[in-house]
Amino acid sequence: MYKGIYYTHLISVNIFLLIYIVKTVMLLANKEESLVRFTKGIKVPEMIVSTLFLITGIYMLIQAPDVTVLQIIKIILVFASIPVAVVGFKKRKKVLAVLSVLMIIAAYGLAEVNKKHRLSKPVTEENVPASTAVNGHDIFMANCTSCHGVDGKAGLSGAKDLSVSTLDQNTQEEIIRNGKAPMPGYSGILTEEQIKAVAEYSATLRK
Repeated sequence: MYKGIYYTHLISVNIFLLIYIVKTVMLLANKEESLVRFTKGIKVPEMIVSTLFLITGIYMLIQAPDVTVLQIIKIILVFASIPVAVVGFKKRKKVLAVLSVLMIIAAYGLAEVNKKHRLSKPVTEENVPASTAVNGHDIFMANCTSCHGVDGKAGLSGAKDLSVSTLDQNTQEEIIRNGKAPMPGYSGILTEEQIKAVAEYSATLRK
């Protein structure tokens, strides 16, 4: 389900941005009549896309195990861009129209930066205390939920849904050890015993 919502969000964001760009170009080019016709022609589709954009974005935010500063800034930019755009296009204020587009682009860029940050966040010794050094559950909760989620279903940053995985134990250990795009490998970070423990725990998340 999450992946479907994720791709719906991604598509709606791109369509939303494209609409903004087209309207802004028309405004900057002083194509008043074309802008009016275009705005009227896509009024309903734009409302649908905007609604999908916001609803799917809120859903994914709720599903995220943690909310980063970058995500908060992204949300502020998105919500701020809407009234800026409304005023800009209604009052034919070119500066505001351009600003709204830049805000959406910036929000999209922050989302990508946040995604890379999640993927590059290493497992550290601090996250694997000696008392639970080979506890697969604790290691998973401390380091894997940012992408896989607590139940393994989140699929954030391109992570696989562990609840439907059909991989055997050896393959799971191999992926944890050496990584598989976009997931980095943890060889040299986790011991072989810890890797085995995480693989065994992740298998318990299957339906």
